[in-house]
Amino acid sequence: MMRIFLSIVVIILVSCNQGHTEHENAFDVPLLTQNEKLRLSGEYDSLINLNRKYYELADRIDYQDGKALCYINLAELNISLENYQKSQILFDKAKRILADSKNNLHKARFYNVYGRFNFELRKVDKAFEYNHEALNCIKETSPSQIQKNLLFNIYLRQALYFIERKRDADALDNFQKARKLDNTGYSECAISDYIYMHKNMDSAYVYISMAYHKLEKQKRDDGIALYINTILGEYYLADGQYKEAEAAFKRSLEIDKKTRRIFAYYTKYIYNDLRSLYEKTRQKEKAYFYLKAYTEAKNKTNKALLNTINQDMESFTAETKEGAEKHKNKIQWVIFLSLATFSLLGIYSWRIVGQLRNRRKALKIESEELKSSMNDNTQNTLVELARKNDPEFLTYFKEGYPDFVKKLLEINPDLENSELTFCAMLKLHFTSKEIASYTLVQHRTVQQKKYRVRKKLNIPTETDIYKFLDHLD
Repeated sequence: MMRIFLSIVVIILVSCNQGHTEHENAFDVPLLTQNEKLRLSGEYDSLINLNRKYYELADRIDYQDGKALCYINLAELNISLENYQKSQILFDKAKRILADSKNNLHKARFYNVYGRFNFELRKVDKAFEYNHEALNCIKETSPSQIQKNLLFNIYLRQALYFIERKRDADALDNFQKARKLDNTGYSECAISDYIYMHKNMDSAYVYISMAYHKLEKQKRDDGIALYINTILGEYYLADGQYKEAEAAFKRSLEIDKKTRRIFAYYTKYIYNDLRSLYEKTRQKEKAYFYLKAYTEAKNKTNKALLNTINQDMESFTAETKEGAEKHKNKIQWVIFLSLATFSLLGIYSWRIVGQLRNRRKALKIESEELKSSMNDNTQNTLVELARKNDPEFLTYFKEGYPDFVKKLLEINPDLENSELTFCAMLKLHFTSKEIASYTLVQHRTVQQKKYRVRKKLNIPTETDIYKFLDHLD
């Protein structure tokens, strides 16, 4: 399908407004405002912590809808990360809460994002269905800034669904409705992208120019800037302005590096654009490099979609727990009905307990196998990042080995990130030759780094540095 369908950035720009419910001004508005700011800027850790903090607050004040909003925010985040299985789990939690809610704004937010989720899974009919539910819910609400921003997003999503249905006039009508509610330049960019696909280059340039002007005026450096620069580059590419196209794509890559922890799915589109650019300018080596990068990223997306079809660990655990509860209820029921036949009950209970004990052992073994598999996947990811000399390597390594990095810094708090990265590669048992190859330095330089690290960590000369690091965590 065309790239615009998958690359759309869901925007919920919320500003403070007079509260329409008890918690709207004190909880909903600040949560959604900060969440969107962090999401667009790609600040993954801060976004997670924000929603954790608000979830705890919602729990303290018994605000169930507040918990649902946190679930929706995190589900939306996981869509962008292409972690669709986790998104489904979070959506299910939000849905159970909102089933008893009377707040149509919250329901509109849920249905709109859930519609996007279904669209990403190629379920266009479901996406349309949930989008209409969102629109129906928001019609039942009073005017507010939250309502305005939700309505903008609903129109934007509906335009994309109409494009999928080949209803071009309806799609453009919804884009224009969204544009009236938007001052970021995003709507103009989406319209330009849509018109460009229909080969109307003059009109496409008018809209992308308006979008870029707003981007420059607001000095944005976030997910919206990522989208606008990419579409601007595509316009230049189609118009044969290759230098301008390359400059726009390179700006997109720089923004992508900053926002990738949230907009991970977007990278492949830039890779594909650069591949096309270098093919047209006959720079075969660069074209091949970005073709390979695009293919790897695309395969990762396809794998994520395929994995969503399968039962994940959390649903498995939930079903197992439900089965155990059924056994427990069954035992209690037998006890109630069999007081007069205690001996038979004892035999029955012993059999059930034995089954549960065996099941518990089996689950423990399965859990260990799954844990081992997850560790293997983490290890493989880290090795691949190291081989590519990816700047994200240290960030992901810290997540996989938090105690290791902590203990290194306890020994010497003055260790630099480059030295931590070097220690991480040693921890993964890369040889000096491999490290030199991956980091594009000479073998002698790696040996010098080893010497400096030994000195900073007070590693005795007779101690193997690999063994020292192995026993550190």
